[in-house]
Amino acid sequence: MSPIKLADMSDCSVLRKSWGELTTAELYSILKLRTDVFFVEQRIDEEELDNRDQEPQTEHVWIADDRGVAAYLRVIVDDVATHFDAHRLFGRVVVRADRRGEGLAQELMRYVVREHGHDGLLLHAQEYVAPLYAKFGFEAFGDPYREAGIQHIMMYRAGRP
Repeated sequence: MSPIKLADMSDCSVLRKSWGELTTAELYSILKLRTDVFFVEQRIDEEELDNRDQEPQTEHVWIADDRGVAAYLRVIVDDVATHFDAHRLFGRVVVRADRRGEGLAQELMRYVVREHGHDGLLLHAQEYVAPLYAKFGFEAFGDPYREAGIQHIMMYRAGRP
């Protein structure tokens, strides 16, 4: 897949690939970022590699720079909607420490909403990040809960034509 140029960040591109399209260098960079943030910074002690990365329908979406993957998220697909009408669940949203505050996560969110916003979308949000997702039409539902030792809230965005 060819990169999608961002309107306000000409030096960055959003990339999207399935598991089978990832190079070993891209996979390494994605996993390095996820483990650096989730395990080292946030000290999450639950399984990171859950086999969902390898599913043929999973989309790996990221922005890279000369140091590798700077921001990442994945979109997984469930055949049966688990909540409301949402078949797509995205998560593992992560930005490298030296690139935080530049709007990279928002660029990835814009991409997901542009590509999949016609369908219902679901996410398990770390509670402190919920306002970011609300900017993109996600609404919290249910009670907050602890996942991987961090307070989370379920969020849903109804599909829009």
